[in-house]
Amino acid sequence: MKDFNGKIVYITGGSSGIGLAAAKLFAAKGASVTIFARRKEVLGRALEEITSCKQGPAQRFSCFVMDVSDEGEVNTVLQQAVASAGVPDVLVNCAGRARPACFRDIPFTQFDETIKIDLYGTWNTCSFLVPLMKQKGGYIVNVASICGFIGVFGYTDYCAAKYGVIGFSEALRSEMKQHGITVSVLCPPDTDTPGFVEENKTKPPETVAVSASASLMKPEAVVAAMVKAMEKGRFIIIPNADGKFTHLMKRFFPWLVDMVTDSQVRGVQKKAQTAK
Repeated sequence: MKDFNGKIVYITGGSSGIGLAAAKLFAAKGASVTIFARRKEVLGRALEEITSCKQGPAQRFSCFVMDVSDEGEVNTVLQQAVASAGVPDVLVNCAGRARPACFRDIPFTQFDETIKIDLYGTWNTCSFLVPLMKQKGGYIVNVASICGFIGVFGYTDYCAAKYGVIGFSEALRSEMKQHGITVSVLCPPDTDTPGFVEENKTKPPETVAVSASASLMKPEAVVAAMVKAMEKGRFIIIPNADGKFTHLMKRFFPWLVDMVTDSQVRGVQKKAQTAK
């Protein structure tokens, strides 16, 4: 998809962070944009920002309160959205959350919520919209993470969900080719978003050490790379050089990646033991 002018774009998690940045960029490229999120007041403010990026009078913008983890609510809200805004040409599944902690400290309730939001949420929106999108083709971008192809200390529940998103997207991509729907998966690194600020509040020291050398991207840079990759139809979209290098190393030299991260974790644990 090389031209977004006049296209209809749906974005879950579109009220902040990467989702909001994507909505603004698509609006600036002439698309009509509908965003979905759980908090009504945040959606309203986001919609004002998106509308300010419009390029022409034909563009339409709307927002809907929706919890992607609730299949029944997703079906009801998306039915309303399609009746109002039309069937999307582009779907970006960006709703997600992470609450890093050691495995022993993650209760089942958190694991359940993470899987339902990050993985079931992607499934739920695709389940409703894909049959409609088949009628005209389109593009789906499911947002995973660097944690979707490398297991990181403190992210056991999150990695489980994001690995699942990549596997789901790869299988869906194969099935959708005959229907003219391209499927990509975006794997951003640490990104300067409100969600990242919340993550930092609970990160174990080992997690901080492992991610210390990683560069922090701006959401605008992430979505600029995403759109550029969409224009080329790439499946795995990794928006920065560090992430691409990590992906290659994990693929061809997994033992080396493990050796480096294990060393970082042991260093923190050794210091903690010494301090006792």
